[in-house]
Amino acid sequence: MLNRIIKSLAFVCLGGSCFAQTDSFHSKFSAPIELDSVVVGTGFDAEGFIAHMKNDTTFYKAFKSMHLASFISSDTFRVFNEENLQTGSRTERVKQVIDANHCRVNTFDDVLGTGICKSGNNRSETFTGNLFYTSFFSTEKVCHQSDIVAGSLKPEGNSRMDKAKFQLKQLIFNPGSGVSGIPLMGEKTTIFEPGQQEKYKFSITTDTLDGEPVFVFRILPRPEYRSKVVYNELTTWFRIKDYTILARRYSISYKNWIYDFDVNMYVRLTQKNGKLYPSIVHYKGNWHIATQKRENTTLRMKVTYN
Repeated sequence: MLNRIIKSLAFVCLGGSCFAQTDSFHSKFSAPIELDSVVVGTGFDAEGFIAHMKNDTTFYKAFKSMHLASFISSDTFRVFNEENLQTGSRTERVKQVIDANHCRVNTFDDVLGTGICKSGNNRSETFTGNLFYTSFFSTEKVCHQSDIVAGSLKPEGNSRMDKAKFQLKQLIFNPGSGVSGIPLMGEKTTIFEPGQQEKYKFSITTDTLDGEPVFVFRILPRPEYRSKVVYNELTTWFRIKDYTILARRYSISYKNWIYDFDVNMYVRLTQKNGKLYPSIVHYKGNWHIATQKRENTTLRMKVTYN
């Protein structure tokens, strides 16, 4: 696949740093991308790479595939107050079994709750906990699911939870391409579009991730725009041999008179029986909406598949 998308490019080297430039006449994305010497040596289609980044469905399919597999997830959820002091936590082991009718069933074991989570149900204590746990698990049997991604990234209802799940999906699965439904955000999350891309530095380097050769695509705000953009960092690890996404790190923050948020996430995928699944999810978020209680929480999930 890599050979099919690599094309010849003109490289402009300035002060020892090389940049791949796309033709803005043919593409909306025209910002320079800094490449390390190894990437430069391969030849690189920057325009094709950005298109792949924007249209990739690897992550979304991996999360949908999770609902079709047997696994054990070890989870820790913590709640903090405005002074960043822990007020509650919950640890548990979630087991998912796929029955003979291809339905998924979750059981919750080794549950330990403390502080405001002592009731043993942190999902009712915070909106964030509810959002994540209902996205991954279910207390009831769920049938007739698939991991087909075409046309499936859309709101599933009109409730506050449904809208929040849709926004979370946009953030995780289409980062940098916009998150709809958030007031006063405008085009600030569309980092690949004219008017926003100029505010960021784009770079591609080579590295390894758990022994796999990868391209590391990193997006950071330019210093002069650091306080005016939403993304503090967006880093994606692509497996070189087939451009499969193996991991992502997100850092976003924003503040206005209606709401403020500061959220960091790291998601790692693993391959099992020829399919990709999420294996690590780390979340740290502090957010507040006018008239609602501030939520300052962390979530750590480690998933092992049978």
